[in-house]
Amino acid sequence: MFRVGIIGCGRISDLHARGYRGSDDFRLAAACDVDREAAAAKARAWGLPPGAVFDDFRAMCDSGEVDLAEVLVPHHLHHRVAMYALRAGLAVSLQKPMAVSLAEADEMIAEAGRRGSFFKVYENFVHYPPIARARRVIDRGEIGEPLGIRIKSNPGDPSFGWDVPRTAREWRHDPARGGGGPLTFDDGHHKLAAAWFLMGPIERVHARIGRTELPDGMVLDAPAVVTFGFSGGRMGVFDVVYSPGLRIHSDHYAQDDYVEVTGSEGVLWVTRGHGRTVPRAPLIVYRGGVTYEYDDMPSGWEASFTASTRNTMAALRGEEPMSLTGEQGRHLLAAGLALQESAATDRPVAVDGGPV
Repeated sequence: MFRVGIIGCGRISDLHARGYRGSDDFRLAAACDVDREAAAAKARAWGLPPGAVFDDFRAMCDSGEVDLAEVLVPHHLHHRVAMYALRAGLAVSLQKPMAVSLAEADEMIAEAGRRGSFFKVYENFVHYPPIARARRVIDRGEIGEPLGIRIKSNPGDPSFGWDVPRTAREWRHDPARGGGGPLTFDDGHHKLAAAWFLMGPIERVHARIGRTELPDGMVLDAPAVVTFGFSGGRMGVFDVVYSPGLRIHSDHYAQDDYVEVTGSEGVLWVTRGHGRTVPRAPLIVYRGGVTYEYDDMPSGWEASFTASTRNTMAALRGEEPMSLTGEQGRHLLAAGLALQESAATDRPVAVDGGPV
């Protein structure tokens, strides 16, 4: 039996916890947060006893009650918490992006390697069922050789999604704690992961990032346009537009996402992500002069978390490879940092580390 402790009991922790439901060999065993009442509230919701509540991650890691630590703290704390958990002998699933610097990423990878520890960078978009199906469509050669990718992210009117507390937004808007912009670095990791998953390693990026002042004084890194370079001269585009008056149907963040991959013989579209804006099937494929729509899969954003958590369990059982490995997570971190550097210098930047 693998006993799971979740460190960081913000809203996203519920989506992580749901993947363990019904498992015969994994169970939630601890909830930890610096806000003890937040941890206690999650413990009650997850059916844990009062003794499973911690307000110090070190105490949880040293308790002997946990085998796997799910680390869901702000980005600048990832390295500190994950390193402690690894040194305590725990398996670690670390929320994306894995760190705020490549030096931190390298140290965690090295520590896990020295100890032979399980170390996964948790990314849910590569497990989002329409994107996972899109990858299978590409692998079967249904659109021929993939030539280019377009990814659009469109946050909208925040009153129609989750009520995100200011405290949860503040650290994402602070580069020292968040590592970069909330849309191009934090959420941007999902788009980088989708580009990598569908097209392969990202070799270079070129970014232009604007500024949008919000009524509460915070600043969004939008509009933004990022171009990708992949091997073989293939290219891609990731763009972000904030539409403050746009109503987006979402049970989560007030945002939607779209992916288009053009191949030598066809095109595919993933028509949704965080939300539901386009009233079409979540995956559409055009090949052989015919359009096919696929809606025989879960398409709520929460399904991507369940699938990623199940990958964690399967990888720990030795049934399938984890996604992402530390090295793969490092590659995406390098791309995210290169994106920020490119915007600051207004020039293309090579992605550190080369192909993964």
